Amino acid sequence: MKHSIANSKISNQRSRNQNLIFFLFHVFLILCLGLLMGCGTGLQKASITKESFGKTPDGKDADIYTLVNSKGSEIKITNYGGIIVSLKVPDKDGNLGDVVLGCDSAEKYTKDIPYFGALIGRYGNRIAKGKFELDGKEYTLATNNNNINHLHGGNVGFDKVLWDAKEISEKGAKGLELTYLSKDGEEGYPGNLNVTVKYLWTNKDELKIEYRAKTDKPTIVNLTSHGYFNLAGKGDILGHELMINADKMTPVDSGLIPTGEITPVAGTPFDFRTAKAIGKDINADDQQIKYGPGYDHNFVLNKDWNKLTLAAELYDPSTGRAMEVWTTEPSLQFYSGNFLDGTITGKGGWVYQKHAALCLESQHNPDSPNQPQWPTTTLRPKQTYKTTTIYKFLTK
Repeated sequence: MKHSIANSKISNQRSRNQNLIFFLFHVFLILCLGLLMGCGTGLQKASITKESFGKTPDGKDADIYTLVNSKGSEIKITNYGGIIVSLKVPDKDGNLGDVVLGCDSAEKYTKDIPYFGALIGRYGNRIAKGKFELDGKEYTLATNNNNINHLHGGNVGFDKVLWDAKEISEKGAKGLELTYLSKDGEEGYPGNLNVTVKYLWTNKDELKIEYRAKTDKPTIVNLTSHGYFNLAGKGDILGHELMINADKMTPVDSGLIPTGEITPVAGTPFDFRTAKAIGKDINADDQQIKYGPGYDHNFVLNKDWNKLTLAAELYDPSTGRAMEVWTTEPSLQFYSGNFLDGTITGKGGWVYQKHAALCLESQHNPDSPNQPQWPTTTLRPKQTYKTTTIYKFLTK
C-alpha cells in the first residue's frame, strides 16, 4: 500500500512538471510571436537623444533633441525658441517625410526667419499699436509689425530665447519639458511669468503640446506654436484640402488688426466648414482676402469653453498624409504662407516660395486685451494659465 502511494506521488509530480514545462513553452512561443509581429509592423523602442545645435546670438549653446516613437516617426526640437525643426511621419506608402519648414542650425534661426516652428509669447498674434490697458494702467509694447502693431511677443519674444530643457517620458510617449522665466517688464509686459511648455511625441504619431504659466502680477498671456506645415514635403500647399470647425471669423483692417466684429463664414472665401482645396478661393475678389493677401485670419471655433475639440483637418491628396488639430483654445489662426518670397533657403536646400507652407495656430482672438467683449487673456496671481493643443498625423 505504501509503495502504491509513493508511486502515485511520483506520478503526480511528473505530471505537474510536464504541465509547467508545457506552460513555459507556450509563454516562450507567445513572446517570440510578439517580437516577430513587432518587427513586422516596424515597432521599435521609443527614444530621445540630444545633440549640439549651434550658438544663440549671445553665444550660448543650443541643443537639439530627437524624439522617435515606436513606429519610427520622429520629431526634432531645439531649446532655442522651443522650435520644432523637423517632423517626419509616413505617407500612404509608409515612407517617412519631413512635413515642416525649418533650418539646419540655431545660427540660421537667429536671422530674419518668420517664426518657423517656434513657441510664441507672451502674446501670440497682434496687439493694436502695441498698447493695452490693464486695471487702469496703460502698457506700451514694441511695435515690431510694420512699426505700427505688436506681433508675437515683440523684438525678443519667446521664439528668440534659450529655454531650460528636461527630457521626460510618459505612458506611450517621449517628451521634452521646456521652462522659461519671462521677467517683469520684458518686452513691456508686466509681471514675472514662469512658463512651462511640454512637448509629447506619442506612439500614435501625435504631437501634444501642453502650456502652463503663472505670474506674480496681473498680465496678459496668449501662447501658441507657429509650425509651418506642408504635408507633401515639397511644392506649395494650394492643393491641400482644409476643414476648419468654425462658423465665424474675426474680420481685420488693412493692418490685420481685428475690427471687433465676429461675422459668419457662410457665403465667403472663409467657409471651410466642409473641406476644400486651399487654392480654391485664395485669390477671390474679397476685401479680407486682399488684406491677407490670402488667408491670415482668426477663426472662432465651434466648441464648448476649455474642452479639447477638433479644430481643423488638413489633407494632402498626393501623399495621403493628413493632420488633425485638437485644442482647448477658443480660436485658430489660419495663415497660408503669404509672405514667403523665395529669400529663405531651408533644410535640404529647399527655397521657400509663397504658399510653401501653412500655419494653424491655436489661440485666443488677436488683440483681445483691446476687445473687452471677447474671452479674456488676462492672467492674475494665484491663477494658472493652462491650454493644450494636439497635432495628430495619419494617412488616408
